[in-house]
Amino acid sequence: MTDTHVKNQTLNPGETLRASRGRHLIVVGAILGLVIFSFYAGYQKGRYTSPMTEVPIAPNEAVFRGTAEGQDASIDFALFWKVWNLLKDKYVERDDLDAKALFYGAIDGMLAATGDPYTTFFDPKENKEFKEELSQSFDGIGAEMQIKDGILTVVAPLDGSPAEKSGIRAGDKVLKINGESTENLALQEAVERIRGPRGTEVKLSVFHPDEDELREVSVRRDVIVVKSVTHELRDGIAILRITRFGEDTVDEFERAAADIKRQGARGILLDLRNNPGGFLDAAVDLGGYFLPSNSVVVMEENAEKKRKELRTNGNNLFGGTPIVILINEGSASASEILAAGIRENRDDTILVGDTSYGKGSVQELIPTSSTTSVKITIARWLTPKGNQINKVGISPDEEVKLTRGDIEADRDPQFDRAFTILKERLK
Repeated sequence: MTDTHVKNQTLNPGETLRASRGRHLIVVGAILGLVIFSFYAGYQKGRYTSPMTEVPIAPNEAVFRGTAEGQDASIDFALFWKVWNLLKDKYVERDDLDAKALFYGAIDGMLAATGDPYTTFFDPKENKEFKEELSQSFDGIGAEMQIKDGILTVVAPLDGSPAEKSGIRAGDKVLKINGESTENLALQEAVERIRGPRGTEVKLSVFHPDEDELREVSVRRDVIVVKSVTHELRDGIAILRITRFGEDTVDEFERAAADIKRQGARGILLDLRNNPGGFLDAAVDLGGYFLPSNSVVVMEENAEKKRKELRTNGNNLFGGTPIVILINEGSASASEILAAGIRENRDDTILVGDTSYGKGSVQELIPTSSTTSVKITIARWLTPKGNQINKVGISPDEEVKLTRGDIEADRDPQFDRAFTILKERLK
């Protein structure tokens, strides 16, 4: 899913998406128009080759023109059209070329040149799949994927998904898909290969850093329906599991919280393991159930290094309730925001498990036409105390490992330790 979902993604997911107050995605439609205009201007003003500097040029300093005329900061779009025409005229299988695919590929390449795996373009097919994932229902294996250190990596399998049932773990490195290497494979193409109709199988060759051998895993695809919040009461302790921060998460959590309060829970075990993230405002909204109103949950830092504090506006329903939070290497973006926001505002918070994923940037999903969109990293986020977690993650207060042997024996030492800590605090 990447968060395979952004593209097998549940949200690429693994991602923190900026949404409006009503949790609808922000809509800005100028980018594609700018690209098309620039291409057109270059085509009209000059179709001949001209010098082009190899020195990096900041986009806001670039001058788009048909001919450079010796200006160091100019970018000559005549070069684009020259290559376009050369491909059209000389490519051996030119009759099989798809102009739209070439155009979308050019945009993909431009965004890939940023070096940011979270800044991506969605062509019509990908855009449709992504919207299906946002609606929390799609066909796939149910695993959030990202390119990490150049390797296709599982951010987190979704709770109860085919991926999880097949033994896929957060942190697994996917080296082959159906016997074909994933080396130098773009995330988009990897997701295309992993996704497929329900009932069909995909074979993954995976390697986990704490294991010695490559594993071959067959996963039968299915309809992935994601319920983002589940809860139960055990010995007076409410066990709250949040699997992602989607469109319905806040509403689901509100209903769960009311039920937990009605049952008189004396402690909260908040399980954020394998939660790849999602909507930023959902994490802030949920923070309002655990923190006083106007508490800083997270800070955004933009390209100009200006910081904006995002604060709670909730009822602090569980403000006086002892809490332990479970995290692991599959806890990413919005789940890291919530965990860090609660811990840095409440001295009584204890984090148990593994160091989290370390995804500290915010993306904005922007429609660029009726069928395409672009996702752009617009800010970094920092914890309330100004700590940067990108590529570092959040360290637990008490580290507890979960091994494959534990999983196969149906043991969960992380949960057991968190539950024990809460019971001791409630004595």
